[in-house]
Amino acid sequence: MSKRASNFQKVVMSIGYRGKEIFKPLNTGRIDDRVACVREWIANIFFYTKNGTTIMIDAGYNYGRLKEKMGWLGIEPAAVRHILITHQDTDHVGAVERDSDGLFRHALLYIGETENRYMTGEVRRKVIFGLYKLPMVRCDNERKLLRDGDVFFINDIRVEAILVPGHTWGHMVYLIDNEYLFTGDTIWFGADGGYSFINSLAEDNELSKMSLAKLEKLLRERGLSPKVITGHTGWSDDLDFVFAHKDQVCNSMKKQKPHDPNAPYDGYDESDDTKERAASGRLKKAEPVKI
Repeated sequence: MSKRASNFQKVVMSIGYRGKEIFKPLNTGRIDDRVACVREWIANIFFYTKNGTTIMIDAGYNYGRLKEKMGWLGIEPAAVRHILITHQDTDHVGAVERDSDGLFRHALLYIGETENRYMTGEVRRKVIFGLYKLPMVRCDNERKLLRDGDVFFINDIRVEAILVPGHTWGHMVYLIDNEYLFTGDTIWFGADGGYSFINSLAEDNELSKMSLAKLEKLLRERGLSPKVITGHTGWSDDLDFVFAHKDQVCNSMKKQKPHDPNAPYDGYDESDDTKERAASGRLKKAEPVKI
């Protein structure tokens, strides 16, 4: 179902979200020497490399150009043996679904034990304010199940799994080497800072806001200011910007305000995502838009 679900989402969501300034993906390129990014329509997947080990964060859509775009960055799919999954939505697990191109058949998946219940069929994922059930994810990769607060090492890469339910019941974010926080669909960056992710796609919006408050508290109490990297709206290392509107939810039913001139009219149009641009410099962080 993954290819079908990916293609269905591309058509339907492209129509539904045009002009609303909801999705603002990074183009394919590098945030810094350790973090590379691939754009798949409106979604981003990431690769973290340290001392010769590359791990992947989320597996995107069932997307036919993934190997090509990884090639722009000099990353071979066969080198990826570990994939951190924030949650199991269509645009975050497509490359490991049974009907995918099979680029990562031998990779070990790390996923929260609560989130894994979607993948076993014990729970069905609901979106559009709970009115629509997404197709069940079918995946044959070996999985390592995680709990909130688990810390583990992939060679010398330190990973901490933090449970932030709301968008899905078992959504995880991953704090890597205390310097990078990969947040999947926990945070949405608007023109004036971060909000809880899109209201119509959450299992529980109130729980999402509570999870953001928990996440901010954890970072500030530890004195950490990592690069906070989102699945659809870029990155920032300014915690005041990241959590500016943590008690509010992005409303997908209307055009966003304040207006963001950097937001594409249609995030599914990736004509500006090119090999030349991928090699042209670092991907800029999200910052407040000056009106």
